[in-house]
Amino acid sequence: MSKPAAPLKGRAARLARLMPSTGPSTAARTPFVLLVVLLLGGGLIALLLLNSALNEGSFRLSELKRDTTELTDEQQALQRDVDSRSQPDALERRARELGMVPGGSPAFLDPDGTVRGNPTEATAPPPSPSPTPSPRASAGAAPNPDASATGASGSASPSGSAPAAEPDSATAPAAESTPPPTSPGR
Repeated sequence: MSKPAAPLKGRAARLARLMPSTGPSTAARTPFVLLVVLLLGGGLIALLLLNSALNEGSFRLSELKRDTTELTDEQQALQRDVDSRSQPDALERRARELGMVPGGSPAFLDPDGTVRGNPTEATAPPPSPSPTPSPRASAGAAPNPDASATGASGSASPSGSAPAAEPDSATAPAAESTPPPTSPGR
């Protein structure tokens, strides 16, 4: 039938005495296995939470980049508008619409009180034969008929200078709604 197992000799016998093969060895492994399972489960949950937080931050970052792009485009459009309104011909056109006339030759006062130069009065130039409204003027407020009749017609006041026309209520809000020119931080 079966042969009895031969007794272990030497090193194998010493190891067999140190590690018994019966009973309580499986009971001692259970808490260790539970600890390893709990650590692995906790690590997976922590990774899931970390990944969710990173994804949320990524969505927020892309939204902020989109908003930054939109605001940069708006800032550039406003800067172009300011630059176009700051050009000398645009300033002159707007000044004429407000009834202003170019100044005459200047005179200067020296520190001792003497006048240097020959001052002349500012007069309105003769009106152009066919005034054509600019696209910007026709799109905005209607021109003031009183200002064109007195300021731009060349009729002089008793002192010889053209009176400055006051803007009517239709053009005043347009002037107030225009933002003041600003210079970028250069």
